[in-house]
Amino acid sequence: MSAIPTVNLNDGSWFPELGLGTYNLRGDDGIAAMVAAIESGYRLLDTAVNYENEREVGEAVRRSGVARDQLLVTSKIPGRHHGRQEALDSVKGSIDALGLDHIDLHLIHWPNPSVGKYVDTWRGLIEARKQGLVRSIGVSNFTEEMLTELIEETGVAPAVNQVELHPYFPQESLRAFHATHGIRTESWSPLARRSELLTEQLLHELATVYEVTPTQIVLRWHTQLGSTPIPKSADPDRQRENADVFGFTLTDEQVAAISALERGRLWDGDPRTHEEM
Repeated sequence: MSAIPTVNLNDGSWFPELGLGTYNLRGDDGIAAMVAAIESGYRLLDTAVNYENEREVGEAVRRSGVARDQLLVTSKIPGRHHGRQEALDSVKGSIDALGLDHIDLHLIHWPNPSVGKYVDTWRGLIEARKQGLVRSIGVSNFTEEMLTELIEETGVAPAVNQVELHPYFPQESLRAFHATHGIRTESWSPLARRSELLTEQLLHELATVYEVTPTQIVLRWHTQLGSTPIPKSADPDRQRENADVFGFTLTDEQVAAISALERGRLWDGDPRTHEEM
């Protein structure tokens, strides 16, 4: 397996083209799974306050034996911590839970528009970066309109927007907005969990052509769109398979055909109405 390539974010920081989702990876088994992923070449671990596993992520970083500056840890501010000072306190709490001296990328987990504090929360993240608590700052589940408001109010564009993105919901308009504003797209649920995506005939046909799996076809599609997928797996063999997607290249026509599987958002996650605390 070749090394996972990296790109530069709009703040000049490096960012892998594929990472590991850690939702539900907890306890000793969770730590072991994350260490195995790092040993396989993963350099991006994605967690959140609401995942309740920041302690395990930090422990995996320490046990991995990989230099700290070669690993990128992401965490997220929950809705109950919205507000400028609340965001700063949340970042410090995550640093304590992780047992690290800084966080590489910190995101606002959901905008929670009815609360009306995501701009103030963004200001808190800007301050956290100034204080050296975090290296890069971004958001998750933000719309074009919300991103525009952040930029207009603060003059600072997020480095990353992590959103639901998969072949059933390719988010073409949002990705175009990201590209215009230098925002890196990151894909949660990149394999459209709890759906029949991986049984699609097109994916199996392409998998046969490239002698890979349908999962690898989908993850390669993400990377060629310019998005970083963060598939979750606790199985070392599956982790290696998920990361081994940079040895082949889909044609533009094949990428377009996969995108044409579009159905729309699969779950109740419209950030204009869905909120999490």
